[in-house]
Amino acid sequence: MPRQARLKSNVNIYHVMLRGINQQQIFFDDEDNQKFVELLNKYKAVSGFTLYAYCLMGNHVHLLIRVNNEPLEQIIKRLGGAYVLWYNMKYERTGHLFQDRFRSEAIEDRVYFLTVLRYIIWNPKKAGLCLYIDEYRYSSGREYFCGAHGITDVSSVVDAVGRKELITYLQEKPVYSQTNTTEKCRKRCTDARAQELIKNEFGTMHPDPGNAKNREMFNQSIYNLYKQGISIRQLSRLTGITKGIIEKALKKGKDD
Repeated sequence: MPRQARLKSNVNIYHVMLRGINQQQIFFDDEDNQKFVELLNKYKAVSGFTLYAYCLMGNHVHLLIRVNNEPLEQIIKRLGGAYVLWYNMKYERTGHLFQDRFRSEAIEDRVYFLTVLRYIIWNPKKAGLCLYIDEYRYSSGREYFCGAHGITDVSSVVDAVGRKELITYLQEKPVYSQTNTTEKCRKRCTDARAQELIKNEFGTMHPDPGNAKNREMFNQSIYNLYKQGISIRQLSRLTGITKGIIEKALKKGKDD
């Protein structure tokens, strides 16, 4: 089936989402986050796009940008390619890091633009990564609320909307849809703690289930990690193991 063509924005503004392949982690530490921000700033100058907002979220990225000189596909190709090259060298790995095709939403009007802007800035708090939206280091929140110097083109939004009106709007919590999952009631495990547990269990952050010498031991390790509070989704994005393999390992590990 042919891919559906991307919707083009009449005003050249897009909400872009980059995700790790199989939802795996793409930012493990401050150095990873800082490198991506550095590259984002570099290619903002090279490609000539306007950056209205960004947020780095462990296994995915949100960008709100206006395309000016280069097409959107070229911008993301430059940015993603540069980060993957650096990431693979650092972690001594090969292959893809991001999903083959990034997602993008065309922004056409002021109301939707502000809705997406607020959604991106509130993302870290929604995910439990910070207590206040202006304290998260790897998003545009601090630049909008605290006037912190950064890479976001805040002034262009302030000039168009008005600072008082903009801040009042951004301070209002977005309405999120509720999801019913069995894992919502489980004890949550932070990514830092999860990484420690995974390394202790496997000796590496990227165990290869295909080369597991003892399948029963692999299944039991997955089950042990799950019992300690690591969710299936979290385990998948941190290790790169697909959710399907993890779910099968859980079932067999529980039965053994």
